[in-house]
Amino acid sequence: MTEAIGNSSFDVITDEEYQRQCAVYEPFTDAVRRLIEAGIRTGVDAETLSGAQTEIEAIVDRLLAVQKPVPSIVRLADTGRPLSYANPTVGLRNAIAPPMGITHHDGPDGRCWAEFDLGLPYEGPPGLVHGGICALVLDQLLGEVASAGLTKPHFTGTITVRYLRGTPLGRVRAEAWVDRTDGVKTFARGTLSDAEGVTVEADGIFIRPQWARG
Repeated sequence: MTEAIGNSSFDVITDEEYQRQCAVYEPFTDAVRRLIEAGIRTGVDAETLSGAQTEIEAIVDRLLAVQKPVPSIVRLADTGRPLSYANPTVGLRNAIAPPMGITHHDGPDGRCWAEFDLGLPYEGPPGLVHGGICALVLDQLLGEVASAGLTKPHFTGTITVRYLRGTPLGRVRAEAWVDRTDGVKTFARGTLSDAEGVTVEADGIFIRPQWARG
């Protein structure tokens, strides 16, 4: 079933169907993710690299032999929560997205958090996460918490990011919460941390779009 909301359309699927897709696509996407890192780390000779390129191009051709118009976002019938295939932070089929499972907590501030790894593909300065990746992760978390787990859409109006120190590559924790609301605006705050504490802080204003104000 397809559902139109604002200027977007969603395929509505059951939780059972989504779990089936996760079982198929999560290991596949993780394999592509490993390929990306292998391409950065490899030290094989030119002949081996050329052979690998030929194999990769053949795999791409196999995958694209059947293409279908897959919507970038689906909506779960049970909860109404939208789920993205292509989102660069949480997309099920997007290998550049870290496996960033987000946990939402009930409560007045709607707090949510995620723990995940940011490895070599996300490096900026040597050994540190690129600052733009830190901002991307926090924009996603703040947007989710402002949107009540994406069930009440809010779009980023402004976001301010403060880098307290470099974020080392490896395990990180991102956290966000609602600071306050004012009409169609939700003010959210969040942090990115490593094992030693907070490395990045962010706050933003998120706006409920016109089509969601009914």
